[in-house]
Amino acid sequence: MKFEATPLADAHGAILGHNVYDNDGRRVLRKGRALGDEELGVLAGLGRDRVFAARLEPGDVEENEAARRVSEAVAGTGLDLRGPTTGRVNLHARTLGVLRVDAAALDRINDCDGVTVATLPNHSVARAGKMVGTTKILPYALPEDTVAAAESVATGPVIRLDPLPQSTAGLIVSGTVAAGRSAGRERLVAGFEKAFRQRLGTLGAELTQVRFVPIDREQETEDLAATASELAPNVDLLILAGETAIQDRHDLAPSAIETAGGSVICYGAPVDPGNLLLLADLDGTPVLGAPGCARSPKRNIVDLVLPRLLVGDRLTRRDITSLGHGGLLEDVPERPLPRRRIEGS
Repeated sequence: MKFEATPLADAHGAILGHNVYDNDGRRVLRKGRALGDEELGVLAGLGRDRVFAARLEPGDVEENEAARRVSEAVAGTGLDLRGPTTGRVNLHARTLGVLRVDAAALDRINDCDGVTVATLPNHSVARAGKMVGTTKILPYALPEDTVAAAESVATGPVIRLDPLPQSTAGLIVSGTVAAGRSAGRERLVAGFEKAFRQRLGTLGAELTQVRFVPIDREQETEDLAATASELAPNVDLLILAGETAIQDRHDLAPSAIETAGGSVICYGAPVDPGNLLLLADLDGTPVLGAPGCARSPKRNIVDLVLPRLLVGDRLTRRDITSLGHGGLLEDVPERPLPRRRIEGS
């Protein structure tokens, strides 16, 4: 494609490269418009004798066609393509789901000169109709070789949306039941229950079981293990929460999971708020040991892992440790020791 200053006499059929304004600053011609007799007459009337214009050459792919081809190559299941217009195609979620992005392939596509594809972060939750990506072809046309190179990167879907299934979760809250603390117990359970009902509901899931297990008895580990074993086969996700967050790899919650025959996948996460996260498995049911910040409606570690667990991901320790980059989230006021107090402010 040629893009250059062109005499009006030679510009018929070319593509207008820049917006054109009259002497009062009003736009009279929009860039990207094909130059015909009418457009050339407007330019002449403004005293122009030349115009910056683009002219396609043999082997060039017009911007809208290039955008369509690249978008169709990168888009997998669960997405609707809207466009092309002015070299752009937008990708929208077809249903409630979790976005999947092959970041390495996306990098290689964006390395093709003149091709840009932008997406929401990998594993983002998207509702039906939400735009999750956009393809934009920068020039008015690209060489066929460039378009083909971008297409060739997409040996599989580069961007797709995995629908969130209807699923169920169970919540076990543990705490002390000292005399006169019934109101405290109710507040403890209600705090976690409200937060998780809201979070699960936005993801198309339902909290179907809520239990309280006292931890001031000799058999607290066995009691928690028994309750977990009872609930796990009947839900898609089991959540453990407590009066005090899990403080150690051998604390009550991880010990109870192992007593029940399960396994601890990861304790601790490089995400704040949410460092004291537990991830485990009990007979094929994922177990989420929630830190205290889970009671806050603000974004925390739970919001990063919950959608992935519900969509069917079986997270590994590496999945959790990789969250450190970007893991510093906004502080939550519900914490016993907010960051500002540590800093003395």
